[in-house]
Amino acid sequence: LTYYTPEYAPKDTDTLAAFRVTPQPGVPPEEAGAAVAAESSTGTWTTVWTDGLTSLDRYKGRCYHIEPVAGEENQYICYVAYPLDLFEEGSVTNMFTSIVGNVFGFKALRALRLEDLRIPVAYV
Repeated sequence: LTYYTPEYAPKDTDTLAAFRVTPQPGVPPEEAGAAVAAESSTGTWTTVWTDGLTSLDRYKGRCYHIEPVAGEENQYICYVAYPLDLFEEGSVTNMFTSIVGNVFGFKALRALRLEDLRIPVAYV
């Protein structure tokens, strides 16, 4: 699965997150953004026989835009869109666990901070 998809246009039903990312030396921002999208969505899912019944592409997070932070060296804002179906309906706890749970310990990143989050009306 490709998690860096600059051609993706976010939908009104997507949850949108903006992460400030500082990659480790030698890690390009596209790889760092893709890693954040993967780690916070389907990238950590265990492969089982039922994967043939589920399209992981439908549930994955997508890093769709990256921009450098003005005045900061090697810092970027990575924008990630998460499909509505990724999260349990009405469970803010489930959403936050996915988005900010495991991803902050990811070794490809020197630093990571959630800067902004837009939750679609369809979710609330």
